[in-house]
Amino acid sequence: MVEDDSYKQMASSSSRIVQGYICRTSGRTVRVRIRGGKGYLTIKGPSPDGGISRYEWEHEIPVDEARELMQLCEGGVIDKVRYLVPWGKHIFEVDEFLGDNEGLVMAEVELDAVDETFERPPFLGKEVTGDRRYYNSCLTEHPFKEWGR
Repeated sequence: MVEDDSYKQMASSSSRIVQGYICRTSGRTVRVRIRGGKGYLTIKGPSPDGGISRYEWEHEIPVDEARELMQLCEGGVIDKVRYLVPWGKHIFEVDEFLGDNEGLVMAEVELDAVDETFERPPFLGKEVTGDRRYYNSCLTEHPFKEWGR
């Protein structure tokens, strides 16, 4: 989770992302995404270690095909702005969610190993790795705006 919006001033870039899920079952997902005028199809495998790592395959596709595939998506779509924030030796991806998930801001960092240490930026808050409620694929079915109910 993210505690404040200081990441915005630290960001080297930002981009709008719209994505949906064609399939999500047994920890596996098939996602279609539009980002920066480009389309992507991504397949993710289940996580063997509680959400810390998982297999991911991604392929760029024409944006028109991504728009067509978006029609096949189950549930709602994720709409967010992603900020890339350099900190220490890493780049943190900070997602500010819009629409039904407005108010939720999450940070993620890619590590070379599950036990790799990293320098924590000041905006980082509570660790939620492995909490399925925060998975983008779950947020389409159970959006953040409904969590207070």
